[in-house]
Amino acid sequence: MSVKTDHRHLYLQVIDRIKKDIEQGVYKEKEKLPSEFELAKQLGVSRATLREALRVLEEENVIIRRHGVGTFVSSRPMFTSGIEQLSSVTEMIRQAGRKPGTIFLSSSIQKPTEDDIKRFQCHKEEDLLVVERVRTANNEPVVYCIDKVPCKYLPKGIAYENESLLEILHDEANRYIAYAITHIEPLGYHEKVSPVLQCEPETALLVLKQMHFDENDEPILYSIDYFKSDKFSFHVLRKRV
Repeated sequence: MSVKTDHRHLYLQVIDRIKKDIEQGVYKEKEKLPSEFELAKQLGVSRATLREALRVLEEENVIIRRHGVGTFVSSRPMFTSGIEQLSSVTEMIRQAGRKPGTIFLSSSIQKPTEDDIKRFQCHKEEDLLVVERVRTANNEPVVYCIDKVPCKYLPKGIAYENESLLEILHDEANRYIAYAITHIEPLGYHEKVSPVLQCEPETALLVLKQMHFDENDEPILYSIDYFKSDKFSFHVLRKRV
């Protein structure tokens, strides 16, 4: 099992070997790797070389190291999506071959904050519908959603059996969401959201803050979505100009 078979830096060989073992099922998702002493012995390298390889693998989110517990194989993302594609959470879950579901947490009518007034270009007395939900995939909680929409678009609120807010806005308000301006923020353990999503202490969150506009450039919906980083992977296509 020794990796001393080529002329690259040893830690690069160790990285490739561990990745290959994970791909081939030698080490499965969430499985604990052998101790540093045992793994270094199996690979025929020093513990210093192994630690450098593990450091890189942790940065690449291939493994998770828990202090005092050990090193574990990270879960592979269940969902992948191009960030340039505007898809509802419902659509993303369906495209992954899983059944979308919703746990409604709250629905209320609130006055806009100063930021809301700027986002929606609305009056301070205009009511907003604020909905908090947890989206599930095959009954597993994967996204925590907070949505704000002016009540004038959905005066009757929303029916709990409907899941996609984009579809609700299209069907009930005749508003087609054409695009969204999105800000992405990485976030560590969140005191409120992480327990609801049943996150491990080391599981990070990806927060998408999106202002949605219709075909007439009218601001319709503001959403904050907390995605479990071990379940979702986002990528973007960049072109040279």
